[in-house]
Amino acid sequence: MSLRRSRHAWLFGLPLLLFFFNFSALAHGIDANTEHFLQINQGIAIGPFLYIGAKHMLTGYDHLLFLVGVIFFLFRTRDVLVYVSLFTLGHSLTLFFGVLSNLTVNSFLIDAIIGLSIVYKGFDNLGGFQRLLGFQPNTKLAVMIFGLFHGFGLATKLQDFSLPQENLWKNLLAFNVGVEIGQFVALLFILIALDFWRRHRSYFAFSIATNTLLMTGGLILFGYQMTGYIING
Repeated sequence: MSLRRSRHAWLFGLPLLLFFFNFSALAHGIDANTEHFLQINQGIAIGPFLYIGAKHMLTGYDHLLFLVGVIFFLFRTRDVLVYVSLFTLGHSLTLFFGVLSNLTVNSFLIDAIIGLSIVYKGFDNLGGFQRLLGFQPNTKLAVMIFGLFHGFGLATKLQDFSLPQENLWKNLLAFNVGVEIGQFVALLFILIALDFWRRHRSYFAFSIATNTLLMTGGLILFGYQMTGYIING
């Protein structure tokens, strides 16, 4: 890669790294207004839970960065739909199962695994498994499995609040639909940006730098969450 291309790659990737350093504490975070609502709500609240779910996905950069990695080298609409559907199925299953069964999982460990999911996808996009390990994991299965962990990440945040059991599944369904709406909106903008970028030769020239930065960001998130687990666990 030429010096000029390298410089452009860092100009593209620097905001990503700064994003991680500044907002790593906010992954899956819930703001004060949302927290207050969840604490006082006692009935069915379809609209608010739709909004909370959509907002949670749109501000959940760990989910979005994983999806960026997943679709980075997917050029057919059918492939994008298949992989995103597998991710959606995975996180929907564990979101419902985790909350409705009241299965408690350490949030630091779950978020650390989510960080590793970003590392995995960047490493996979770089061809690391084939080049260094001599095999290629089933990418569809991996996306669904990591989707399960992302769903537990969503569940752990809702479990921090004593949500009333009556009609819980209805509010949870609204929350999940909101998550999917947020995911759809985010993916729409991501795909538009990627489609525009793919028209330029720099897309493939910067692919190594971009996926290396994804791995770096995932490792930062993993380290941050593991530190939290060690200190608070």
